[in-house]
This record gives sequence, structure tokens and C-alpha cells, in this order.
Amino acid sequence: MLTITGFSVEQVKDPFGILPGERYEFLLDIDVPEDDELHSEQGLYIRVVYTVGEERTGIVKYDIFERTTEKYLEFDLEDEELEAVDAFCREHWKEAGNE
Repeated sequence: MLTITGFSVEQVKDPFGILPGERYEFLLDIDVPEDDELHSEQGLYIRVVYTVGEERTGIVKYDIFERTTEKYLEFDLEDEELEAVDAFCREHWKEAGNE
């Protein structure tokens, strides 16, 4: 199971109105146990696009990257990890600096 150790969040403008509601981009620093196949000595972070709206609130997309190399990793989070990331984003999206 991953642990979120730090984060940043910002509101992303959608000039074309592709998605209803507001969009936010999270960068979540994560720690993964050494025995997990996702573990990397380089450190990891997850880039999450999160939407908040009347019809839908939740993760639109996420990508996992190695911290020092910025290498994209083709891994999917397990269901409970995805639920934990979604809950974290739901709790923290209001912390984005609105311009």
C-alpha cells in the first residue's frame, strides 16, 4: 500500500469547456514499500487530474512517474490505492490557489 508523503495542487483552466466543473492537478509524492513491484529507489509521484462538478467529482486520469528521472511508469494502482488517492484529492482540492 502506498503512502502519500507530500502534495501540491492547482486549479487548471479549461478554456474549451471539455469537462464540466472545475479541474485540478495534483502532484502526490508517494512512498511505496520495497517489496511492492511499484517501488523505485528514484522516488515516485503521481500526477492526478481531478474534476469537481455537480454531475461528477473524482479522478479523471492519473500517471505515475519516477521522481528524479521523470520517467513515466506504466502501472495501474490497485483498487484500494486508487480509492485512497481519490479520498485524498476529495479532501484537499480546496487548497488550490484560485487565480
